[in-house]
Amino acid sequence: MLRVGCFLACPTPSAYLEAVKILFIGDIVGEPGRRAVSELIPRLRRQHSPDLIIANGENSAGGSGITPNTAGEIFAAGVNIITSGDHLWDQKEVVGLLQNESRFVRPLNYPKGTPGQGSVVYQADNQPPIAILNLQGRTFMPDLDNPFVTARAEVERLRQKTNIIFLDFHAEATSEKIAMGRMLDGQISALIGTHTHVQTADEQIFPGGTAYLSDAGFTGPHESVIGREIEPVIKRFLTLQPQRFAVATERVMLQGALVEINAHTGRAENIQRISELLPKAD
Repeated sequence: MLRVGCFLACPTPSAYLEAVKILFIGDIVGEPGRRAVSELIPRLRRQHSPDLIIANGENSAGGSGITPNTAGEIFAAGVNIITSGDHLWDQKEVVGLLQNESRFVRPLNYPKGTPGQGSVVYQADNQPPIAILNLQGRTFMPDLDNPFVTARAEVERLRQKTNIIFLDFHAEATSEKIAMGRMLDGQISALIGTHTHVQTADEQIFPGGTAYLSDAGFTGPHESVIGREIEPVIKRFLTLQPQRFAVATERVMLQGALVEINAHTGRAENIQRISELLPKAD
């Protein structure tokens, strides 16, 4: 058994791995993003041997929202846990995931009584338990419960089960993400930001042992405006008239981050950005 309530020196049974590698995949956008996940995960497994794969899937269904079918494709590709964000409710079928899928996590700071779960503890053979937590920011976002207050209470609860905690913080403002990471430094193993679809270059490990990246980027077509066809977005900015923002198709990439965590202490030992181009079909 893991001893609880400690972060820096929790002993781990000798049967466990010495280190845990978590591959996090940034926001999956539409069919191109799902295809990238399906075709590139085998390569990433060979290169990095991740023990757990987490993906943000909130834009996987037509570029907005998620359904049981698109989640099924993502799980079939090798993803273990899917997180979400502010597009959670864009597809009505999401209720089926919220009610029936234990591997699907929505932002914890929705009001009490909202269907679904905001965190989950994952454990595979020869691995310590790993907690996955999803929170949504409030700056320039829908006004959910305070994620900082929610995070403190939930992290304290999860630390009674494991000292390895991974947080997908789905937020717009980098200041909000950095502040959350600094507040939780030494209490969680990693905070990776999502939502902006622009991969940042600020990967680091804070003094307390928490790996941090402001945004993982997105998985989908990068010859685009954050995943959408370019011209309608420009026209919208020029005219302020409504446009249909179809998912783009070209230069499909998988972006995210790989975090290596000491299984004994829960401290992150390494973080690196991932950005892989999906080769075009012959």
